[in-house]
This record gives sequence, C-alpha cells and structure tokens, in this order.
Amino acid sequence: MTEGNLPKLTLHVPEPRYRPGDVVDYSSLAIPPAGAQPRPDETCAPVDTHPLCLDMVRVLGDDDRAHGPWNPGLDAATLIRMLRLMALTRAFDARMVRAQRQGKTSFYMKCSGEEATSIATAMALASDDMVFPSYRQQGVFLARGVPMTEMVNQIFSNRADTLKGRQLPIMYSARDQSMFSISGNLATQYPQAVGWAMASAIKNDSRIATAFLGEGSSAEGDFHSALTFAAVYNAPVVFNLINNQWAISSFSGFAGSERTTFAARAIGYGIAGLRIDGNDPLAVFAAVRWAADRARANAGPTLIEHFTYRAEGHSTSDDPGQYRSTAEGSDWPLGDPVNRLMRHLIALGVWDAEKHAGMDAEVDTEVRAAVRAAEANGTLGHGLHHPFRTMFEDVFETLPWHLVEQSEQAIHERRVKWPDWSDDADVGDAR
Repeated sequence: MTEGNLPKLTLHVPEPRYRPGDVVDYSSLAIPPAGAQPRPDETCAPVDTHPLCLDMVRVLGDDDRAHGPWNPGLDAATLIRMLRLMALTRAFDARMVRAQRQGKTSFYMKCSGEEATSIATAMALASDDMVFPSYRQQGVFLARGVPMTEMVNQIFSNRADTLKGRQLPIMYSARDQSMFSISGNLATQYPQAVGWAMASAIKNDSRIATAFLGEGSSAEGDFHSALTFAAVYNAPVVFNLINNQWAISSFSGFAGSERTTFAARAIGYGIAGLRIDGNDPLAVFAAVRWAADRARANAGPTLIEHFTYRAEGHSTSDDPGQYRSTAEGSDWPLGDPVNRLMRHLIALGVWDAEKHAGMDAEVDTEVRAAVRAAEANGTLGHGLHHPFRTMFEDVFETLPWHLVEQSEQAIHERRVKWPDWSDDADVGDAR
C-alpha cells in the first residue's frame, strides 16, 4: 500500500449527551431490578465478583421495599439514624453555602444527592477503621461524631480552627475519629490508604483502611499506583469511587466511562469489584460491609463504584448551568437517597411525614447552633483569627534559627506599623 491509500487517522473527543437546554433521556441507562444481583461469599475469588463490575447492585425497589441477597436487614433504629445523618449532612451543606454567599468563608462544596455514599459507608465500617476522604465526604465526619462546630471553625478559618487556617475550607482533619487529613491534590488519598493498610497488616492489627475519590480523579496516576500495590500485597483496603457523572466541568467520559464501567478496572488488576446504586443507602451499606469483611478476612482489596449523581455544582465557584442540562438532576432515574430511605421507612410503618418534618426542623436547629458557636470565634475577614506568630509553629519540634529570625523580624515590622499591636493579638484585630 502506498501512503496515499492509507486511511486517515481520527481522534475521538468525548462529548456529554446533554448540554444546557437539551431534553434529557435516560432510557438508554441500564438499571437492573433491585435484588436481582447475586451476593458472593466475602472470601470468594476476585473473578467471582467481576460480573458485578458490569451490573449494578441494588436493594431498594420501586415499591420502596428491600429485596434480594444484598439486603443488609438493618433494624428500624439503625435506618432512622442513617436517615437523620443524611438529613443532617444536607442541612449542614445548605447552611454552609449560605455562609459562603454571606462572605463568611471563601469556598464550600456540597454533596447533594450523594449523602448515602458517605453516611452508609461510615455506618458499615468499624469506628476505628482509617478513612482517607476526599472533599465531599463531610457526612463521614458527621457520622463519626466530629463536633460540627469544629468543622465550621475550619471552614471559617477562625481562631478556634485546629488547623490554624493552613488548609482550604472543607479540608478537615480528625485524628481522634480516624479521619486522615483531606488533600486538595486529588487521588493522593488512594496510595496513602494502601500504605496505611499495608502497615496495619505488617503490625498484625485488625483495622482496615478505606479511601474515596471521584470518577474524574480515577484518571490520575495515583489511582493506578494504588490499585497495583493493593493487588500485589493483598492490602486490606476498600476503594470507594464516587461516580457522580461530572468532574468540575467535564463529564465522566473524559475519565473513561464511554468504554466500560469504572468498577471494571478491578478486573484488570485482579481484585474484587462491585458496581452499586449509590443512591440506595441499603446497597451502599451492604457493599461496603461486604468489602470491609473481605479485607478483614485477608481476602484482599475491593473497588466499589458508587453510581450516583452530583445534584448541584462542583463547588460554590462553579456554575453547572454552563455545561449541563438543568433537567439532568431532576430526571435522574435513581432518585434522591434521602427520599428513598424516607419512603422505605414509611413502607415499613415506622415513619411518616410528620416525623420527617420534625427531624428536618431538629437537624436545622442543630446546624444553626453549631454555626452560631463558630461565628463567635470569627469568620473570614472579620478578625478573631490565629495570632500571627502561629504561622511559624507546628513544623519543627525546635524552631530553627532562621525561622526564629524571620518571626522576630516580622513581628517587629508589624509593631512598627501598628504600635498598639502585640504578639498575642489576633491577626484580624491587627487591622
């Protein structure tokens, strides 16, 4: 063949199915009936889970009842606690977005529509299992009892912020609750979780690790490095991949969703994988508990794809109306996780609209009280921040000479500029 007879190469550029103003049609999305998926033994060979990487584990059906072998059989009190924690997370999000719009913080990220992926996961794990969250897992912090006021202090970067204003808002840390510090460099938490899990195994401990990232971050090299190490060393770790269909402004096709599911990546690494209905709290609980039991039994890691939808913008600095149809969220066929669990409890005869309204009012009051307590410690741009000298602390056990010199020089210059300023004054009070 001569060069002129060769076919011309073309490049495929992924394009979302719906853009602003488009009519949304989800009829091509394969949603299997609830309860139709088999549940292998927790210690099965990874290959036995691979069909579930292409299916979708579901428990709650259209009749609001639990179906099939993945039904975790949770009692009413546990289900009500799960519902309340999801409602609390949603109320917390709403209040923090309002605070951002009022200028009390610079930035916030909601998890609207994804609450089950955090709350049900937290409840399925042991309380001391190590969690490596991404930036949309505020529900795990709340479920583990991290004081809400402490979380708001961090968001406001005020004088009570335990991180002393050194992290972006929402990038909390809670060592006492086995929550690793959130990193803004996406996907780093995956290899960190694997390393921690390997260390736990080396020490013959019983604690496992779990990590979260979004489907967009799964295109990062850290994702693949983590799965390689986990597979090679059989690390006791659960990988949660939250497929909410969108990164900040690009749809999941840019991370590979047009070719196959994200759970299918487990097949290539020879580890267990599950693809689940991420808006079904019972399916999330059952899958994570299964994977956690598997890891604890030394049967290896599991990759779980939580198939869900990011109902609102990526963050307070994002306008999803610029790149997706507004009907995508309202027409999402897997519904809303809070409403689905509410309807399930009503179907069980242990819940009703009056109880639900009372719960919503209760969690709203709880959030308001936490925010008021945090506001007393200061908000963005309104003083009451950490003293200036703390900028030089918490890195070295003994401050090296050059930082001592820089600290003294900086403090001296500030006193010259503001004679009434003292080293113990708050930065915000120093003009």
